[in-house]
Amino acid sequence: MDQAVKPWRRLAIIFPGQGSQYAGMGERLARVSRAALDVFKRADEVLDMRISKLCFEGTAEELEPTITQQPATFVTSAAWLAALQERWAQLDRKLEPVFFAGHSLGEFTAAVAAGSLSFEEGALLVRERGRLMDEAGREFPGGMASILGLPEAKVVEICEEASRDGYVGISNANCEGQTVISGAVNALKTAMELAEKARARRVVRLPITIASHSPLMAKASEGMNRLLQKLPMRDPAAPLVGNVNAEILETEPEVYAELRDQLTSGVYWHRSIEAMKARGVDMFMEVGPGSVLTKLVRRIDYEVNSLSISDDHEGLLGENFKLVEAAAL
Repeated sequence: MDQAVKPWRRLAIIFPGQGSQYAGMGERLARVSRAALDVFKRADEVLDMRISKLCFEGTAEELEPTITQQPATFVTSAAWLAALQERWAQLDRKLEPVFFAGHSLGEFTAAVAAGSLSFEEGALLVRERGRLMDEAGREFPGGMASILGLPEAKVVEICEEASRDGYVGISNANCEGQTVISGAVNALKTAMELAEKARARRVVRLPITIASHSPLMAKASEGMNRLLQKLPMRDPAAPLVGNVNAEILETEPEVYAELRDQLTSGVYWHRSIEAMKARGVDMFMEVGPGSVLTKLVRRIDYEVNSLSISDDHEGLLGENFKLVEAAAL
């Protein structure tokens, strides 16, 4: 670990979104945790596909498409949560986070973890989310770009100026100086050029052909709304903190509205983290593949406890988990 774990009392569990996947994710976990293995088996049945084989044996290229990446990331995150709960029960303790949150796709994992959706409902929704986003991207081509080193307010100005060539706007405000923009191809290109003229430290076009978290996803959002309306969602057992407005979500209608609106709204991650910190959270535990969110939390506030429980750097199988156990008050 590159950061000491201080004693903590109020835990928030956070779940990653797209971009956190890696080849072989969850394979070692499924060998040491019966609870995690059961999650992968249930996912294979619910999705009627060998999602476990894709996670354990699939190449990076096979995991890249939106329609496979989303369910694979969701299932692996759910498996890690099950393993974490299993381990805590073995210690005769109960894992009791005061908040759940997820980054984009991760909001669906958070809704399942909080009990607003069943695992089966979440898995099917995520599979359809990927399909709907892929279809919307084919009908309304777009793209995304990362802008480093400019204040969020300046990026807003740039997007407003570039929008004469079509829609472009902020899709992810992750932390100060790290913003992702999303929109129509020509408008995106113009915004990138303006960002470079504004002396951004780095401007990078992302390898994605859809404009996530923008109005170009309106058709996908409508499809998700129809699916959500058919489900018997429930109040969360612990509040969620949303991406759209960083609001505390404590009721079924609030969670429903968040999952309905998130595809066309930006992900304001830094505001979500600040909202939880303001309510006393002193440990952010990223559960799922990778450590993207852990790094973002540290950039937002290096002093706060934040770590990842994931098998790409030992996690449950090594020192990170032991340190979390020891520091829990």
